[in-house]
Amino acid sequence: MFFLPLPVPSLSRPSMASGLAMALLGAVAFSGKAIIVKLAYRHGVDTITFLMLRMLLALPFFVVMAWWSGRARGDRAPPALSRRDVLGVVWLGFTGYYLASFLDFAGLAYISASFERLVLYLNPTLVLILGALLYGRRISRFQWAGLAISYGGVVLVFGHEVQLVGEDVWLGAGLVFASAVSYALYLSYSGELVRRLGALRLVGLASCVACVFCIGQFVLLRPVSGLLVLDASVWWLSVVNATACTVVPVVLVMMAIERLGAGLAAQVGMVGPMSTLAMAALFLDEPLTPWVLGGTVLVMGGVFVCTRSNAPASGHNNQLKE
Repeated sequence: MFFLPLPVPSLSRPSMASGLAMALLGAVAFSGKAIIVKLAYRHGVDTITFLMLRMLLALPFFVVMAWWSGRARGDRAPPALSRRDVLGVVWLGFTGYYLASFLDFAGLAYISASFERLVLYLNPTLVLILGALLYGRRISRFQWAGLAISYGGVVLVFGHEVQLVGEDVWLGAGLVFASAVSYALYLSYSGELVRRLGALRLVGLASCVACVFCIGQFVLLRPVSGLLVLDASVWWLSVVNATACTVVPVVLVMMAIERLGAGLAAQVGMVGPMSTLAMAALFLDEPLTPWVLGGTVLVMGGVFVCTRSNAPASGHNNQLKE
């Protein structure tokens, strides 16, 4: 996720160390989501069911998050939600958390976890493109170069993926790319609400909305009795997915941004794709080939060029989170 710029604090050495550790752990924890999903699919669970379990188990944490961030502090009461705020939260919860998550989980049934992470890591480039299309923002020559580098890396890994997996890669890549576009739309429209409600409150409220959509989708499309015959491993993986790969990294990244500022936290977050490659090789036996490593380096380098060249013009420091 991208966060709007926060004041960069004056850092003491202990604060710097703890902030770096939180940003690192948060990035690695987020990256583990794809690994957990791929492991769950080996036990026969479908996308709708596993996504519902993730959101159902995470819902209590999101409710507490929304309440905690929205409570009064001394004489300062948080802004009340207007009708426009409610509609905005529902829209952002649908696009940024429900739809993006559903498309991502569905795509993981067809492509490797490593390739999925690279496609999602294109998010900053999509926000850049949407900014040009929706708001007429200029894309600099350096940013065009960054776009070319990052998408070239994806094409490189895509060709390798087709050889390993087959033609279903087209479907999987399309679903995950649509997920990235959905989340980029969320990011493009969330700025005003973030400034009004605060990042943590908006995340909590929008995530609660997404939980309702995911649970409702399951109730409409799947028999509830099917939960009784799920393999025990699916339940354990759902617990890990909801906590260690969803709620915990949200909190860690938020705390890291408070200590480091969004810019430095974002740079630490670049460890995410590399950690996915390592975990995919370790837990899923996905091949770690020169093609995958080369494509990963290109994507990360291209995104870095886009975000760094954008910083002086916009003043925005961005943090990518899934």
